Amino acid sequence: MKIGLLIIDLQEVHVSEVEQKEIDRACEYINFVSGLLRAKGHAVIHIQDIEGMEPSEEAKFAIIPGIEIQETDFNVKKEYSNAFWKTDLEKLVREQGIDLLILSGYAAEHCVLFTYNGAAERGIKAVLLQNGILSSHKDVLTAAYRDRNLISYPVIQALVQS
Repeated sequence: MKIGLLIIDLQEVHVSEVEQKEIDRACEYINFVSGLLRAKGHAVIHIQDIEGMEPSEEAKFAIIPGIEIQETDFNVKKEYSNAFWKTDLEKLVREQGIDLLILSGYAAEHCVLFTYNGAAERGIKAVLLQNGILSSHKDVLTAAYRDRNLISYPVIQALVQS
């Protein structure tokens, strides 16, 4: 089974209203899972929202320093909440032979869930990374975890070692 990890919109311009300790915790989970997946040849895909970005603001749209990026990672830029909409994400997922897409990042109630639904619409199996999604509204995380399929890092670890 080929696994892909999406790291959605973890950019300074978006996470500025989230508590730093919450960002650090999510980054720890995301970086751990990224490392597991990279070590076994799975895909790590960074999604960057560039909607409304002016050239002078490019630094604010960069991926936050807490997220580890490797040369082997993929990057998809988007202008809509659903990372599949008007991007090459579906093509990338299909070309990489990804069977399971793990979603992480910001914001649970917007881009993460819209992308989750976009994957389902395209017949792509998707799950949320437990403790790897963020929102500026804590109650949203509870609803997202209750209403969507989740995966924890020990399960991912077992999947990549089998």
